[in-house]
Amino acid sequence: MRKFFFIPLLFLVFTSNAQETNILPESVQIKTAVLPAPDSDKDGAMVYGYDTTGALIVLREGSNNLVCLADDPNKKGISVSCYSKNLEPFMKRGRELNAEGKSFGEKREIRGMEVAQGKLEMPKEPSMTYIYYGTEEGYNSATGELDGQFRYVIYTPFATTASTGLPDKPHAKGMPWLMDPGTFRAHIMVGPFN
Repeated sequence: MRKFFFIPLLFLVFTSNAQETNILPESVQIKTAVLPAPDSDKDGAMVYGYDTTGALIVLREGSNNLVCLADDPNKKGISVSCYSKNLEPFMKRGRELNAEGKSFGEKREIRGMEVAQGKLEMPKEPSMTYIYYGTEEGYNSATGELDGQFRYVIYTPFATTASTGLPDKPHAKGMPWLMDPGTFRAHIMVGPFN
């Protein structure tokens, strides 16, 4: 009799966990992941997404220069991004440090040290990241469509306000500005900021 009650209870625990994670079908994850990419690059982009256990996996191999990330089902809101393959070592290292439970500050410090030591290579030329984000209310999980907005990031390691002529904060909505100037993470931000 105990076994009879134990099995349904175990089923309920697994069902509850699966519902909390809410992993979408691969086709929907891919469609949403490539939303920020230029139309001409969507079909050839490599896509990372999530399997039924919630692990990050390659959902589709790519044939062009873009890598796209599906929305993380464990984070609030919807956010997808596509970036130049030149940034993959930097992004991959960030994912590894996330998996180790490192904080934002720890990740920044570790990657900075690894760049300085030559263990982690940053691109020598500007490298693009496209981001599209919105709310759960603006997302159709059946079709993968999102009513959101764009943000663009152009990584330019070690660029400064003097070398680019860009300010270190925006003074008008939508203008480009340089974040983290002079560091390995220096990047031009363009988006709906004030």
